[in-house]
Amino acid sequence: MSAGKSSRRVSAGELGASPVMWLAFGGGTGLAPRAPGTVGTLPGILLGWLLMTLAAPLGDAAVIALLLAATAVLFLVGVYLCGEASRRLGVHDHGGIVFDEIVGVLLVFVVLPETWWQLLLIFAWFRVFDVIKPWPIGWLDRRVHGGLGIMLDDLLAGVYALVAVWLTLRGIGALAG
Repeated sequence: MSAGKSSRRVSAGELGASPVMWLAFGGGTGLAPRAPGTVGTLPGILLGWLLMTLAAPLGDAAVIALLLAATAVLFLVGVYLCGEASRRLGVHDHGGIVFDEIVGVLLVFVVLPETWWQLLLIFAWFRVFDVIKPWPIGWLDRRVHGGLGIMLDDLLAGVYALVAVWLTLRGIGALAG
């Protein structure tokens, strides 16, 4: 299996023929010709918003519990999906495999965004950390292989983004008085 990102084209037909590939490619968002990781993050934003909306009547603690549980379950599912898709494609972490982005950004929703600009902040900070891969994200990305490696670096990018969003919101709150 090749170690790097692949430029191998994957067709919509390949995704349609396999639920594993369809899910690993984020319902097809990973087929985006440019920035598939960025486009593939959007279903995670939608999922986070949907889970928050559904659980909101139960209170903040229930929303956070649901988001953490969903992240944990989807992380485990993603280890299989991303590993299997990677194996089928013959390359570790093909650029179109975006299930890891969906799960990683979902974690950031525990800050409980209330406005569209807070959703944008979640998206932006997550993409920053997913792209630049500060230590130990980049280290994990290079050394942990298979589905676990594919999922782990994005989950850690989600942790970094969670902290960055929280600090940003605290800073804005302090400035606003």
